Amino acid sequence: MNTEKTYYVLIKTDLGDIKVKLYNETPLHRDNFIKLVKEGFYNETLFHRVIKNFMIQGGDPDSKGAAAGKSLGTGGPGYTIPAEIIYPQLFHKRGALAAARQADQVNPERESSGSQFYIVWGDTYNQGKLGQMEKQLSQVQEQSIFDKLVKEHKSQIMQLRKTKDQSGLYQLQEELIALTKAESDKMGAPKFTPEQKEAYTNLGGTPHLDNQYTVFGEVIEGLDIVEKIQNTPTASGDRPKSDIKVEMIIIE
Repeated sequence: MNTEKTYYVLIKTDLGDIKVKLYNETPLHRDNFIKLVKEGFYNETLFHRVIKNFMIQGGDPDSKGAAAGKSLGTGGPGYTIPAEIIYPQLFHKRGALAAARQADQVNPERESSGSQFYIVWGDTYNQGKLGQMEKQLSQVQEQSIFDKLVKEHKSQIMQLRKTKDQSGLYQLQEELIALTKAESDKMGAPKFTPEQKEAYTNLGGTPHLDNQYTVFGEVIEGLDIVEKIQNTPTASGDRPKSDIKVEMIIIE
């Protein structure tokens, strides 16, 4: 595929059109999305999961003609896509197009769904709230490092537990805590970039998803349609009470 060319797609819904720019920085996701669009994969699917002030999600092939009340969200083309998390360059500002995926517990590599995507709406945040979120990101970073170290020392931990060596367990715990702090200090405390702060304070978004999911495009026209969809009343499972259909997606 021509990597010099910028690709745009038009998501035609029964509430209006949403024009999206696909990022060349995430070629695997870009090319897969275009392939599915050309195949007509998304035509007649639903925005099956909508959460007000958060996001709208679609791309489940099982949603085509789905009966009212049917639980949706597990369908796909039968494959996943390797993560292309380009952070902090690509982040979850309002209008960001990102790939859905299964949780870290069953998907530690954060591979994306082969077809399901979401468009961010989110909220706006003041500087104080963003500062609090940076502290939370630091805690998440340290917990992630600590969990990785625990996994690496699993056999040693099991042996100490087997022999009921509480002193040894405590000593190992202190060593892992020290290693965690050293590695976290080396990585540096997570900070929002000026571009992120500008977007999250003035435009909106979902900063807590940053560096967790692959962002592979952004809405350039039709944010008002995204707003309409995210305001839709929903039933159980966050499925809209009245179906919102992706009539078709075309490449522009």
